[in-house]
Amino acid sequence: MTSSSYFLFSNGVVSHSSTIPPVTTFLESHPGAYTTTRSHDNGSCLLFWDRHLHRLSNSARILFNSNPHLLFNIPISTERSLSLPPPPPPIWDSAVKALVDDSVGKVLPVALRERKDGEELAITALVSGDSKKMRKIENLSRKSIVEVLDVCVHIGSYVPPVFGVRENGARVAVVGHGRDIAEAKYSDWVRLRKPLENLRPPSVTELLLSNDGDQILEGCVTNFFVVCRKENSEIKGNNFLSDKNSCPFEVQTAPISDGVLPGVVRQLVIEVCISKGIPVQEVAPLWSRREFWQEAFITNSLRILQHVEKIQVPSSWESMEQKAFEAISWEEKCFGEDPGMITAAIQKEIMEKASLEGYLL
Repeated sequence: MTSSSYFLFSNGVVSHSSTIPPVTTFLESHPGAYTTTRSHDNGSCLLFWDRHLHRLSNSARILFNSNPHLLFNIPISTERSLSLPPPPPPIWDSAVKALVDDSVGKVLPVALRERKDGEELAITALVSGDSKKMRKIENLSRKSIVEVLDVCVHIGSYVPPVFGVRENGARVAVVGHGRDIAEAKYSDWVRLRKPLENLRPPSVTELLLSNDGDQILEGCVTNFFVVCRKENSEIKGNNFLSDKNSCPFEVQTAPISDGVLPGVVRQLVIEVCISKGIPVQEVAPLWSRREFWQEAFITNSLRILQHVEKIQVPSSWESMEQKAFEAISWEEKCFGEDPGMITAAIQKEIMEKASLEGYLL
C-alpha cells in the first residue's frame, strides 16, 4: 500500500481505488461525528480503541441533542422542524460501538493485508445519520439506532514520527479563535478551519487557537500542554520527579469547560501525571506568563506526543483580522530541539499504556 492508497468502507461495501480521497477531503464532504486512531507495533493493535469508541459515541450524542445538522445531512434551516427523540445513553453507546466495530471489522483485514512492513494504518470512523428514517421513529431502540445511523471507515497508511528526533519537533503558531461545540469531534470543523491556513507562518506545523491571544486553548488537530515552572521554585538536580512535593514544575492544559476537545491522549497525559506524581493543572496556559514555561508539547492519536520547538503568537491580537501572515508581527518562544525531561517521561508512560490498552488485531 503506497502513501496515496486508501481504503473505504461505506454503504456496506469495501472499496480500494485511486479515486478514494485523502481523509481530510473525505471528511469535508461527509457530515457526522468522527474519531481517528492508528495501529501500533507494526500493525499488531489499535491504539486506545475502547477510549475512541466512547468518545465517538459521546460526540454523536452531543450533536444529536444540540446540533443535529452536524450529524445528519440536513440544512440548518430545517433543523428546528425535526422532532428527534432523545436517545437513552446506555442503548446509544452500545449500539454505536457495535455498529462501528462491525464496520471496522469489515475493512481493516483488507487494509492489513496490503500494509507494508514498517508502516502503520490511520483509521478514521465517521458516524452520521439518515434524517428521513429518523423522523419516522418515535422511540429509539438499539435496533432503530442501528437502522438510522451510518458508519464510514477511512483507512490510509501512516508512518509515525520518531519521538525525540530533533527534526520531529513541532513548530506552532496561535492564529484563530476557539471553535464551537468543542466537546464533540465533528467533520464540519475540517471545513471551518481551512481559512486559518492563510495565517500559517512558514515552517509552522500546527495552528493553535485562543479567544484573546493570551489563554491558549488547543490546536486545530491537537491538544496543547506546557510544563510551567512554579513561581518562587528552585530547580535542584534532576530527582524532582520522585517527589511530587519538591517538583518545581506543573503541567498545564486548558480545561474542557474552556472549549477544547476531550482528546483521548489529552486524558492519558492527565492520568499519567497523576499516577507518576507530576503536578498537573487543567488551566489554560497564559502567553503573558511564558517566562515560566520550560517545555511544551502537543498530542493527538496519530502523533501521540510531540515536543514543541517553537511557538509564535501575534504581537497584537487585533492583527489577526488580517488576511495573511505577512501582515502580522509575531512574538516567539523557543524550547530547543530536544524534548524536555518531563515531556519525555510522560511520553514513555503513554507508550507503555499503548501496549497495555491496545486492541489486538
